[in-house]
Amino acid sequence: MIDSPVNTLFKQLISLDKTISKPLYLQVSGQIINAIQRSYLTKGTILPGTRVLSQLLKIHRNTAVAIYEELASQGWVEIIPNKGTFVLEPEKNTAKIKATSQKINEAYTYAKTTGFPFQKSFHLASTVQFTNAKYSINDGKPDLRLHPVHQFTRWYSAAMKRKTLIKKWNRTPEFYNSVFPTHLCNYLNATRGFHISPNNLLNTRSTEMSLYVVSQLLIKPNDVVLVGHLSNYESNIIFQQTGANIKTIPVDNDGLNINYIKKHFIKHSIRCVYICAHRDYPTTVKLSAERRLELLKLAKDYGFAIIEDDFDYDFQFESSAMLPMASADANGMVIYLGKFGKSLFPSFQTGFVVAPENLISEAKNYLELLDKQGDLIQEQMLSELIYEGEIYRLMKKNIVIYKKRLDFLCNLLTKYFSEIAQWEIPSGGLAIWLQFHPKISLLKLAKEAEKNDLFLPKTILYQDKNTCAIRFGFGHLNEEELKPVIKKLKSAYDKVILK
Repeated sequence: MIDSPVNTLFKQLISLDKTISKPLYLQVSGQIINAIQRSYLTKGTILPGTRVLSQLLKIHRNTAVAIYEELASQGWVEIIPNKGTFVLEPEKNTAKIKATSQKINEAYTYAKTTGFPFQKSFHLASTVQFTNAKYSINDGKPDLRLHPVHQFTRWYSAAMKRKTLIKKWNRTPEFYNSVFPTHLCNYLNATRGFHISPNNLLNTRSTEMSLYVVSQLLIKPNDVVLVGHLSNYESNIIFQQTGANIKTIPVDNDGLNINYIKKHFIKHSIRCVYICAHRDYPTTVKLSAERRLELLKLAKDYGFAIIEDDFDYDFQFESSAMLPMASADANGMVIYLGKFGKSLFPSFQTGFVVAPENLISEAKNYLELLDKQGDLIQEQMLSELIYEGEIYRLMKKNIVIYKKRLDFLCNLLTKYFSEIAQWEIPSGGLAIWLQFHPKISLLKLAKEAEKNDLFLPKTILYQDKNTCAIRFGFGHLNEEELKPVIKKLKSAYDKVILK
C-alpha cells in the first residue's frame, strides 16, 4: 500500500510549511485539489486511508481526517464508510490549472486595462503611501493594541451562537434594527446632551460613509460648500465628487471666522458649512461658544445647513467638555456626524448621523442601496456593550492612557523642539498641531525622517506661504515609542537645516 502510485504521487506533490499561519489541513487539501484539477488524480481514484496519509505526511491522524472532510465538503471526494475515499469528477466548467502547486496564483493573467472607456476621477486618487520604516506618525488614530481582545473573543462568540440571530435575518429591517439604534440613542443622549429618538439616527460603517450619504442628499453640482482653511482632505474629496464649489474660510484661535462668512457671502448663496467644532481638523482649535451661536443664527438667516463632524468626541481630557452644536439646534439646521467605539478595532466601530427625521428617512433609503446587509453581530455586541456600561468603562480607561501619552509627548517636544516649533496642548483628541518656525521644507523633512526609520505621510504635512506644520498623531504610540520618534524627528530636522 505504501508503494502504490497514489502514495508516490502524494510524496512528490504535497509539501508542508509549518512556518506559515495557514493550517496544515488547508495546505494539503489545496494541493490535492490542484492535483485533481490537473487530472493527476482521476475520477474514481481511491485515496490513502487516514492512517496511511498521516504516516506519509508525518501529520496527526486527526489532521488527515480534517483534510478529507474539507475535500468532501467542497465536493472533490466522496467518503464511503468501510470502503474508502474516492475522487469525484470535477465540474466540466472548472478550469484546469496548469501551474505547479506552489504557483497556483500565477497560473493565469488578467487584462490590465478595460476594452471600453469609463469616467476617471482625479479626486479619488489614492493617498496611501508605503514604507518600511519602523515608526510612523499618523493624523490621530487610536492605539488598536488597547482593544480588549480576550473579552471581545468571548462576546463575539456568544453573539454568533445566539439562536435569535437567524430569526433576525429573516425579519423586516424595522424589526431587527430596533434594538441597537435605541441603545445608541440612549448613549448619545447621556454623553452628548441630545434629545433624540431612533428616527433621528442613521448608523453607517464609518464617518466617511455618513458624509458621503449626506452629501449625495444635500449637495448638487456647483453648490457652495464652506470649509475651514486647510480642512480635512477626505471630506474635501467627498465634496468634490458631488461637484461642489468648495470655498475655504479663515480659522483663528477661536475657530472658524464667522464674520468672514457674513462679509463675503449673501443669503441663500451657501449650501452648507462643514465644520469640526470640537477640534478643527487639522489645527485642533476649538470653535468658541460665541461663534457657535453666531454660526447657528447665521445658518437660519442665510438658509444653509451645518455639517458638524465630531470625529474625536470620545477622547476628552477636560472634565467638562463643550457639548456638540447639534445639541443646541432647535431649528433643524445641523447634521451631526460621529463615530461610535473608536477605542475598538475598526471592524467594531460604527459611524452615525444625527439629523431631523425627514433627512434621516431619505438617508436610510440611500443607505439601503449601499449597505442593505449591515452587520447584525456588530450591532448586537455594541448594544450589549452600551447596556452593560462596558463601552463607557473602556473609553474612560483609554482616556487616562492617552492623557499620559499627551503629557509625555509635550515634555519631549519642550526638550527637543521648544526653540524651533510651537504647539498648543489640545483639550482632547489624539493629535497635536506642531508648527515650525522658521519654516522648512516638510517634504525634505519627511524624506530625511524616513532615512532614519520614521515615516511621515504626506497627508499630515501642511505647507503653504503662511503654514508650515504637522498634524502629529500620538495616540498609536506608547511612551517607549514616543521617545525614539521625537529623537528621529529632531535628527531629521537638523539635517534639513544643515543642507
